[in-house]
Amino acid sequence: MIVGTAGHIDHGKTSLLQALTGQTGDRRPQERERGMTIDLGYLYAELEPGAGLTGFIDVPGHEKFTHNMLAGAQGIDLVLLVVAADDGVMPQTREHLAIVQLLGIPRALVAITKCDRVEPGRVEEVERQVLDLLETGPFAEAPMLTVSSVTGQGVDELRQNLLQIQSEVHERSREGGFRLAIDRAFSVAGAGIVVTGTALSGAVCVGDKLALGPSGKAVRVRGLHAQSQTAEQAFAGQRVALNISGDRLTLEQIHRGQWLLAEWLHAPTQRVDIEFQLLPGERTFEHFHPVHVHLGTQDVIARVALLEGPRLRAGERMFAQLLINAPVHAVKGDRLILRDQSAQRTLGGGQVLDPFAPARQRRSPERLGQLQALADSDSLEQALPLLLDHSAGGLDPQRLERQFNRQRDDWTLPANVRLIDTRQGPVLFNVQRWGQLKFILLEQLARLHELEPDQMGPDRDRLRRFSGLALERSTFASLLEELRSAGSINASGPWLHLPDHQVRLNAEDETLWQRMQPLFEEAGYDPPWVRDAAKMLGEDDAAVRLLLRKLARLGLMHQVVRDLFLPAGQLRRMADVLLQLEQENPQIQVTTFRDALGLGRKRCIQYLEYFDRVGLTRRIGESRVIRHDNALASADAP
Repeated sequence: MIVGTAGHIDHGKTSLLQALTGQTGDRRPQERERGMTIDLGYLYAELEPGAGLTGFIDVPGHEKFTHNMLAGAQGIDLVLLVVAADDGVMPQTREHLAIVQLLGIPRALVAITKCDRVEPGRVEEVERQVLDLLETGPFAEAPMLTVSSVTGQGVDELRQNLLQIQSEVHERSREGGFRLAIDRAFSVAGAGIVVTGTALSGAVCVGDKLALGPSGKAVRVRGLHAQSQTAEQAFAGQRVALNISGDRLTLEQIHRGQWLLAEWLHAPTQRVDIEFQLLPGERTFEHFHPVHVHLGTQDVIARVALLEGPRLRAGERMFAQLLINAPVHAVKGDRLILRDQSAQRTLGGGQVLDPFAPARQRRSPERLGQLQALADSDSLEQALPLLLDHSAGGLDPQRLERQFNRQRDDWTLPANVRLIDTRQGPVLFNVQRWGQLKFILLEQLARLHELEPDQMGPDRDRLRRFSGLALERSTFASLLEELRSAGSINASGPWLHLPDHQVRLNAEDETLWQRMQPLFEEAGYDPPWVRDAAKMLGEDDAAVRLLLRKLARLGLMHQVVRDLFLPAGQLRRMADVLLQLEQENPQIQVTTFRDALGLGRKRCIQYLEYFDRVGLTRRIGESRVIRHDNALASADAP
């Protein structure tokens, strides 16, 4: 069990722990000189023989050192709230109590100290103050003891209460990746760098490799202490000291606020969605207000974007997004504290819902639905169906692993959830939603065919844009591939279309084609240029050019060069000429082809270069040879 103190300055927290354990927490010269705790103190003691070591974290009570108190309050099992009988409830008593409540510390013990200095009536008065303070909170039934660190009054009773609670504290789950928020780092002669902190989840063994955040630098665990004893393994809920090493790792690179993680968990973030609770009695909180965020042992600056309104009133809750000025680490369920910009007042706290919050659409109904699902769920299995109901584009399982600190091989997926493989990795979808996406895509493709009957169909990117599906490119590609594999969508080159779709001209284009077709048929191997055809028909160049390109997609015309089109029948006859010339000489010369067609050399070269591009011929020097694997080389080709 780990016990953390809380309370106003000079209320006897350190003296009480000394009377209880025989050890002093104030070991720094400046603390002894000033008679006050400045930073965190760490003690380990057996409350009775055979009971095992209990860890104690002694926190400073001065308001200037609340940030240090916050670093020590993370991960404790019990808060020992200390109130001096002479002073009674003081400002830091209230603030520390608010902090531990916001952090979700599950248990509390209250010690009324310095009872040897006051009359019994004063002790009763302070007890009433404390009862009033605790009445509406989670610690209303917390045991309350009167003690004196000088006379020893009540110390044995306090020890017995701690032993009773220690027997009731359940060992924390060892599931998930190892996480430790660093609160100290120092060097030990002959050993090297040592970091300490409370293990928040998982387990760590000597020899394990971890990631040092926020840089992600790889380190190895050379040795460890758990609850101040040498061990081979440490678990969630223990105070842990790790002797670590790494390539060019120096003590100057490590400080309070960093973290050590299982390597797969490392994913620094600067946008975190939370459920934010503003303390009663606080001023109305305005959107985008700057704050200090205390998360783990980190203290960072952030702005709070309120997601459900422009302001939050005292005592209320609201979904909010933290835009943080430095990388942090968090998983769903982590508690955090928000203090004002000057770091003089605790405003409230929150619970992390999503450590990988989106920059866009953060107030959309879909996103707020996801946050509500996260707020209402305690586990991944409970949250997943609800999240998928509000996730049009599916969910990234790797992100969920890091969000919930649960690797995928430890999940139990519901029967109606599918894992879709994409080029960018797997994506989770509700089965019904995946089927609905297929239906929508087919419906939109049919609509596009109606709008553009003269087109074979869109390419993949245009279909993705036209369908309006909120899918990543790789996910859309997987959806399309499933439809193609099932025969629901066909592809003709890059063009996608329904199996029964037939390209046809609209009425206006059909009329123009009927007028244009004789011009090209009568011209034989020497068709008119676009501008000449338009002039003969009395039409605009652009309209004629657009129609000829449509006809090229339909296979009725072939674009030889820009603005020069040849009917399919003429191209077939020209290919037959090449096949006949090959029988006379396998090496077809430009002059031979020119004489056969009766055209100029320049035009014949344009035709030969076109045949090179479509693969009927291959140029060798100044001559061509036929490629018989090409469709046009067949006499039966259209």
